[in-house]
Amino acid sequence: MSQQALFTATPPEIGELERELRERGHLHIIGVDEAGRGPLAGPVHAAACWWTLSVDDASDWPGLNDSKKMQEADREVLYDALCAQPRRVAMAAASAERIDAINILQATFEAMRHAVHQLVEVREQRPDLIVVDGNMLIPDVDLPQVAVVKGDARSFAIAAASVVAKVSRDRLMREAEVRWPGYGFEGHKGYGTAAHRKAIATLGPCPLHRKSFKGVREFVGISTDLP
Repeated sequence: MSQQALFTATPPEIGELERELRERGHLHIIGVDEAGRGPLAGPVHAAACWWTLSVDDASDWPGLNDSKKMQEADREVLYDALCAQPRRVAMAAASAERIDAINILQATFEAMRHAVHQLVEVREQRPDLIVVDGNMLIPDVDLPQVAVVKGDARSFAIAAASVVAKVSRDRLMREAEVRWPGYGFEGHKGYGTAAHRKAIATLGPCPLHRKSFKGVREFVGISTDLP
């Protein structure tokens, strides 16, 4: 099943993917999304969310949308609600060291794969379909998949995964501010803001930085007193 087969060029509407798949006879899907591919520091997180099309409804999750379109406080509330449901979500991460070792794309795929496998294992059930945000399928997953461009704006399941991935990563980066002060992790969450780049040039990279990324690798070797 291709992205083109699912949607026309109309603007994305949250929940349209579930409606389409329900009409096609699907019952159980897993939505997959990631957070943190672009930053200069921190891990990349991936989440998988189970969605039962005959049960789950938009009214059960008011405000659920693409995590980038939501207020931080609303994401936090939805994250806690999703994670409170047994066997609803699974999350996996690839560290900065792993990203440097195998590159960001492969590290993202690895985290997605682990999240999916964890969720299938804990549920002891295979989904009808995995729906992945973006235009690429997850390699080495022996389950039917479809990649959905702008999936986090079209699918509740993918949007839920995007919330879990983003909030879990944001919380980790806020904690990193305490361990590695001076970089501003609590504010930019590792992204390459001007203030963050200036801090790297002044302090040198810390263990959370991706040493293979431009904007970091130029400063590897600068001495720092940070552990």
